[in-house]
Amino acid sequence: MSQASENSPLTPHPSPSNGKLGLLGGSFNPIHNGHLAIAHLVYERLQLSQVLFIPTGDPPHKQIESLAPAQARLEMVTLAIATIPFFEVSAIEINRAGKSYSIDTVREIQAQYGQAWRLFFIIGLDAFLEFPTWRAPEKLLRLCHFVVVPRPGQSFQSLSKMPLLSNLNTQALRQLDLGTVDQVDIAVPGSSGVTCLPLPPCLISASEIRKRVQSGIPLANMLPTSVESYILQHSLYQEDRNRTHI
Repeated sequence: MSQASENSPLTPHPSPSNGKLGLLGGSFNPIHNGHLAIAHLVYERLQLSQVLFIPTGDPPHKQIESLAPAQARLEMVTLAIATIPFFEVSAIEINRAGKSYSIDTVREIQAQYGQAWRLFFIIGLDAFLEFPTWRAPEKLLRLCHFVVVPRPGQSFQSLSKMPLLSNLNTQALRQLDLGTVDQVDIAVPGSSGVTCLPLPPCLISASEIRKRVQSGIPLANMLPTSVESYILQHSLYQEDRNRTHI
């Protein structure tokens, strides 16, 4: 069980046919307490019905050495959210052949849940700054309300350079960076809009967890105990350590 689920008094919101569904995608390599904390906070702040975790699939052409197999990452997410009733996991990108694009994933999820559900795409500020380079970004903005959360070393004021966001209040973005406001909503013509949430910074990174596993350093409550046990049981992220002993 994650630390967040053990200590939080949260109770699940109802999941009506016209619910609010958060989408949290990523490699989850591995999923950790930082991911869970972000999902909890967005769930509460925006009064979502559910948050759907969407692990990425395997690369179509080559395996990245530090990337655990998709099935293992899916199983780790399943373990991490097992005790949290308003968290779900989807294998939609893992089951899709070839390269996955967010626009395809969102369309499939909308078809599964129905048009009455509102979709909230949770994304880090660093990734959102690259959003204009994605496939069909304008269509994605029409299908989803985007929820932008902070990333280390990134400033909300950098959003002022995005051509897709024409109705920006730069003073409000500055207040976000200073922590003097707790939410800024950005209207985008013809779309559901964008919400920026200045959540507490996440000091946990998946890359640091992988380095610790490779070096045999304790993980210090960085991820749920069930996930830590899975990593050790399946000898994940130990390639470098094993190689040094050959």
